[in-house]
This record gives sequence, C-alpha cells and structure tokens, in this order.
Amino acid sequence: MESSKQGHREVLESMYSVIALIFVLVACVELGDAASAVDVYRLIQYDISGVPLGSRFASLNHHASSMHFSPGADLSRTVLVIPIRELDLSFVKEYISRRQPLGGLLFLLPQIFSFENKEGTGDSDKHHELELHKNSLLELEQSLVHANIPYPVYFAFEDDNVNAILADIKRNDASGQQATATTGGYKLVVSAAEPKKIASPVITNIQGWLYGSKADGDTNQLPTIAIVASYDTFGAAPALSVGSDSNGSGAVALLEIARLFSILYSNPKTRGRYNLLFGLTSGGPYNYNGTHKWLRGFDQRQRETIDYAICLNSIGSWDNELYVHVSKPPENAYIKQFFEGISSVAEELGVKVGLKHKKINISNSRVAWEHEQFSRHRMTAATLSELSVASGLLERTGGLSDGRHFVNENSVARAVKLVAESLARHIYGYQGKNIEIFADGSSLAINPSYIGSWLNLLSQTPRVAPFLLKNDPFVLALKKELTDHTDEVIMQTEVLEGMFTFYDSTKATLNVYQVASVTFDLLLLLVLGSYLIVLFSFLVIVTRGLDDLISLFRRPSSRKVKTA
Repeated sequence: MESSKQGHREVLESMYSVIALIFVLVACVELGDAASAVDVYRLIQYDISGVPLGSRFASLNHHASSMHFSPGADLSRTVLVIPIRELDLSFVKEYISRRQPLGGLLFLLPQIFSFENKEGTGDSDKHHELELHKNSLLELEQSLVHANIPYPVYFAFEDDNVNAILADIKRNDASGQQATATTGGYKLVVSAAEPKKIASPVITNIQGWLYGSKADGDTNQLPTIAIVASYDTFGAAPALSVGSDSNGSGAVALLEIARLFSILYSNPKTRGRYNLLFGLTSGGPYNYNGTHKWLRGFDQRQRETIDYAICLNSIGSWDNELYVHVSKPPENAYIKQFFEGISSVAEELGVKVGLKHKKINISNSRVAWEHEQFSRHRMTAATLSELSVASGLLERTGGLSDGRHFVNENSVARAVKLVAESLARHIYGYQGKNIEIFADGSSLAINPSYIGSWLNLLSQTPRVAPFLLKNDPFVLALKKELTDHTDEVIMQTEVLEGMFTFYDSTKATLNVYQVASVTFDLLLLLVLGSYLIVLFSFLVIVTRGLDDLISLFRRPSSRKVKTA
C-alpha cells in the first residue's frame, strides 16, 4: 500500500513539472523575437493656466501599423508609424482635432534633423527637399503642442533597421493583414512611469559687465548700453529642441560682440566712456519671463543709466535684410540715433535694415519681443531680427526643424559686424565717418571660427528651460565664456513663474518585438500539448505500467462509513 502511494506521488510530481513547463511556454509565446531597441523622444507635456496640452501619456504597448491601414480599421490599440517624408498633415490634424481613439503615434524624422548628424545638405535638390520637410515639421509641431492628446506621441530618427521594420509593416498592411493580437506583426513597447510635474522649474540669467573709463574713476555714473539675447528654447520634443537659429544665433552673436569689445576695453587708451552690459537671459519662449525677472532686480539708478538695449533674436538665416523692432516712437532720440547708426553701417555692407514700430499693450500680458520687457520697465530698447513680424506664443522658438543645417555662420558674422560697428562708432564718436573699426585681417576682425564653434555647441545642446538646471554644464560654459570677456559676471537663478506647468519623461527606449498571431500560438500550444501528453503517457507506461496510467484518470471509489 505504501509503495503504491509513493508511486502515485512520483507520477503527480512528474505531472506538476510538465504543467509548469506548459505555463512557461504559454507565457513566452506572446513575447516573440526582439527586433530592435530604438531611442525615442516624447512629445512635450505641459499645462497653460491649468489647460492640459501635449502628450498626456508615456507608456506604450501596442501593435504597429503604417499609413496604409485598411479603411474603417479599429486603431484604438494601434501605434501609427509615420515618416515625415510621407506625412499627411491633414490626416494628423483631423485625427487629433476629432480626438479619435488611437494607441499612439511614432513620427520618424530624417537623419538630417538629428543634431548628431554632421552631413551637409548636398546639392540643391536635396536642399529643396529639406526645406519642404522643415515646413512640414513646423506645421506638425504647432498642431501637436497646442492640442491635448490622450495617448503617447514619440519621435525617432530613421536608420536602416527602422526603415526595414517600417517596410515590413507596410507590406503586411498592404496585404490586408493589419497587426493585431489575432494576426500578429510588430509590437511597440515603451516601459515608462507616469509623468510627474516638475516642481519649481528654474531659469538662469547670466550678466557680464565691461566697465568704461571715467576721469574720476566712478564708472557707476557712466551711461550703459545693454546687449541682450535669450538662450533657451521650446519645441515639440524637449530632448531635441536645440534652436540653432532661435535663439542660438542671437546668443552666439552676443558672445562674439563681447569678445570684440573686451579687446578694445582691455587697453586704457581704447576703453570707451560707456559701460557695456551683456545679458544672456532664460525663459524667452515664456513671455521672456527671465528678462522680466532680471530687469525687476535693477534699482532705479541702474535703469536710469541705460541709454538703450539691443536684443538679438534669430539672426542666423537671413539673406539681405534685417529688421529693427521698437515699441517707442521712432522719433525717440535713442531709437533714432541707433537706427541711423546701424543703417549707415548696413549701407556700407550692402544690406538693408528696416524699422518696425509696434506699440505695446500694457493690459495684455503677452510679450512678443524681448525689448518689450524693457519698454514695460520704462527703458528704451530694440530687437534686431530676420523676422519681419513676431511669431505667436510658443512658435518658432527652437523646435525640431531649427537645426544647424538651417543656420549660416556668415549671416551671424554679418549681423555681428552690423551691431558691433554701429556701437563702436557711437561709443567713440565716429558717427557719419567711414571708419572701419572691426576691419577684416586686423586684431579686431570678426572670428568666423569662434562663431562656428559656438553655433555647433548650441546646435547639439537641447535647452528647454524647465529641463536645464542652474549647474548644467552648458550654463556653466556660458558663464565661463562671459567671465573671460567681461570684468564682472553675475548669475541670477529664479523660479519660472506664471501660467506654465511642465512634466518630466522626455526620452525613452522603444523596444520593437516581432510577435506571432494568436492562431499560430494556439496551434503551437496544441502541438506542444499533444507531444507532452504522449511523452508523459509513454513514460508512465514504461516506468509504472498501463494500470498506473489508467488509475490516474479513474475516479476514486467512494467509501461508505458504517455506523453502529
């Protein structure tokens, strides 16, 4: 009797092992083969005055489909993979505006838009194609950042592996076999935690002073000219928003102007009777919040000593004309003086400078240009830009399409020449005289290599303010550069206040799995199950005999308890 129980126990233990093996196989069937791991960049998630905008989710676990999906297909559990080269903008806008159910969106960007890409634009046909993609990206960004999207949206860059996967997805869709749990296909998985609010995001302003020469040595009484540029960006994908033109070009021009005047001011004989204030400000895309906080910290004496400020904005891709934007009437003495001076230099350089006057509305909190923050603090200022009109809120602020390939360092150099030459003639009293201070080939010549190297650095550094810490290596590099070219540098760190709230989780890894269909899974399980049953039966018969095998499936006989 005891030996019989022992035999049954061994057989049951064998059954448990087989059942465990079956469960392991079932669990592994759905995983399929890992096809690739891809770096992806999430669409920004933020709130304006409590209104949710951008992509509201980060985790992803759905099958992939291309734009060749069958009409009327259910896409609620599908990720649409859309190359920018094949972008149907009207479809995307309609799908988002109608808030139709979708598992997610994955946009594939051409490699030329990667800030790690070092290739040139090549021939004119390739350049024309690039401009078309740039315009498409601009429209796409505005559609995405101003919408509340209730599913994950990611960007990735094309490569051979990604293109091969997309081609396979297209073939499946074209044959009418859209990827689902039933048919199999490719599955896109991003494992990410729920995005969290960024508490008290900081913005950092950096100011550098070049002090002028005064007989009694009290430089605090000298008039001041400020040169200002905001250096941060905003875009659909914070981890990709490098803003080479907006406003990397303005920040680079400021550094080169500081370098040139530091040479002049290093010699007591050529030190001018003006203090020069260089301000690199943050929070530019958000109503120039950093500029507002910076100016708010000035005392009345400092404000009164500033003759005027020149703000540099988007000066890296102009051909023959720049614009001076002002809020105060053109008849204002300082505005008139500055515009006449810069126009005179422009004529010598063979370029045009136009004047654009727009009054500010004090009751409206929206700030279109950086100089308007100065005007609100009753200081004279102007903005020099290649843009003839101001962009809307969060538009053209250094997004996906604003890369190094669209910025010409010669354009930045000409803008530097224009500003530096007109300033120097004003400071040294050479107005109306055809005297070239920053002549080519001299020790005061503009340095294209310096401009190019800084443009390259900014074009590889995403600078969306809420994700840029005060001790970020890039911020410290800006501080060091101003320290090398000015007499005193001050850093000001403030909390980004106002109507904006931002969320983390800007970058992730996308795992692409090639999974089999449920039909195949069931067939595989049936074959495996049959094989294991036959194997198990054979082992029991060989080791224990046929009677033991039959006894496993025989219903045990009931025993009646006799009662007295």
